[in-house]
Amino acid sequence: MNQLSDRINNLSTSATLAMAAKARELRAEGKDIIGLSLGEPDFNTPDFIKDAAIKAINQNYNSYTPVDGYVELKQAIITKFKRDNRLDYSLPQIVVSTGAKQALANIAAVMLNPGDEVILPCPYWVSYNDIVKLNDGVPVEVQTSIENDFKMTAEQLEAAITPNTKMVWYSSPCNPSGSVYSEAELRSLAEVLKKYPDIFVLSDEIYEHINFKGGHFSMAEIEHMYDRTITVNGVSKAFAMTGWRIGYIGAPDWIARACTKMQGQVTSGANCIAQRATITALEASPSRIKYMIDEFKERRQLVLDLLNEIEGFKNNEPEGAFYIFPDVSSYFGKTIKGTTINNATDFSLFLLEEALVATVTGEAFGNPNCIRISYAASQDEIKEAIKRIKAALS
Repeated sequence: MNQLSDRINNLSTSATLAMAAKARELRAEGKDIIGLSLGEPDFNTPDFIKDAAIKAINQNYNSYTPVDGYVELKQAIITKFKRDNRLDYSLPQIVVSTGAKQALANIAAVMLNPGDEVILPCPYWVSYNDIVKLNDGVPVEVQTSIENDFKMTAEQLEAAITPNTKMVWYSSPCNPSGSVYSEAELRSLAEVLKKYPDIFVLSDEIYEHINFKGGHFSMAEIEHMYDRTITVNGVSKAFAMTGWRIGYIGAPDWIARACTKMQGQVTSGANCIAQRATITALEASPSRIKYMIDEFKERRQLVLDLLNEIEGFKNNEPEGAFYIFPDVSSYFGKTIKGTTINNATDFSLFLLEEALVATVTGEAFGNPNCIRISYAASQDEIKEAIKRIKAALS
């Protein structure tokens, strides 16, 4: 007899984590799986950050931390926002969390009432939809196309707004598409929102530094959007610190206070050693991590060149993050090596079982025609993986 709550029974499992688990199972069976499913840099955390963590351990940082983060870290975040994003925040506007994912969960918990609608341009990061639903919100998906670089237009935003719209959530650079909203594109969205002063924006900028066109623009830089935008960031992606679990927000102080209140009843403050290391990471010039960005840019070109050789893959050129999001719908309805491909999930599972390459179905991101390929892997692994994909489909 299932006595679990409806809340957990109705919750989806994270598709990226599920695919990673399936890949681990197959590896345990002795199969040579190449993982292109997880959004995790394959670099080591830079030594200067590790040294800061070791120093903090030796200085006996081991006590509970303030719920909203060490003051020194919040100061470093304020400096970073000013330096990189031209955004002015004060200490009460900053909250440090156990990863950007907790920051998203905090925001949903403190902002949404039952029936509140949240506009999600598709594709969106895999957990947005379920975090919204978990907090009694209603996800409103806005389908974008590969022809428009998977970006929502002002007209689409306007059409999606109803009297119940409470928020808009988006990421730029985007996970899973790698798309980057330009200043002009964000200003056009902001012009629509100008007419609806009660709608708030969550701008997820976790991939900010992994940007191949240069020049990141934040929604909160637009004057009339500053008091309505929650900027989410963290150190997982750009600094190769996924397991350190530090994310943060810059927000109107009343929202930040509410997030601190929520976090105080759930996890309290984030890890003390990781926070001390993050101070060093954020105080450093972004030039210190440029070697990783340069390598990701090389890999992007490699993946695009190789995928363009495979008939049936429709690719755009992502401007950031470390993902390719090809449209594979030309394979739907076909039978390959005895397997009928009906959708992106079938296609992704076929690649895992036949090519021994782990990807993620686009259905998890709100786009059923695509799959997500992460190129946070070595160039040799990428070459071998796409060689296998090509062979499996030939």
